[in-house]
Amino acid sequence: MDAVRVALLREVLAGTEWPAAARRFAGALRSSVVPHRGGLLLVGTEEYEPWHLAAHLVDESAWSGLPELAPTLVRHRVRPGAPAHLAVGLGRLEAAGRGATLLMVAPERPGGGLLQRVHDARRAGATVLALDGGDEEVRGLAHETLTVEEGAEVDLDTVQHLVSAAAGENSLPAPRGGRRFRDRLSALADRLTAPPPTRW
Repeated sequence: MDAVRVALLREVLAGTEWPAAARRFAGALRSSVVPHRGGLLLVGTEEYEPWHLAAHLVDESAWSGLPELAPTLVRHRVRPGAPAHLAVGLGRLEAAGRGATLLMVAPERPGGGLLQRVHDARRAGATVLALDGGDEEVRGLAHETLTVEEGAEVDLDTVQHLVSAAAGENSLPAPRGGRRFRDRLSALADRLTAPPPTRW
């Protein structure tokens, strides 16, 4: 999602908790990875791999001049012959300790021993952050969480866009006005579906 669409999304969500919550979470992410010059591990569940968030964080890392934001995507299943950036398995979590930051994206309760691995990494000194769907055990493991429960105004994918964009920001934008949520959503839909301007 480009900067213009993120700005429109923030305008739609102005007056809700999400822009501020995403900035708070992104601030925790930055304050964890920047002093340690990186060490960001990004992992999802067996059913949900956050490759899209990984790509956005790589972009934000380049645009903001903060290489520390570029994550290592940790995967549950690594295919033989996968390129290096897609070939890091769950065993990488066992090496996570002091100075590492583990960002877990868990729309549902993780299985396959992931929670135990995350718990072990935390005990070894890693900072754990979670974008989650409300599972109590996930929230209990994390130092910082941003929870998107079912029925919220946004979904977890949208929140990931807000977080990645906020992580790369150098300053906070000016606050927006107080139009109703439905009005802002309608205006955004109109802008995104409008035909391009005619040029003569």
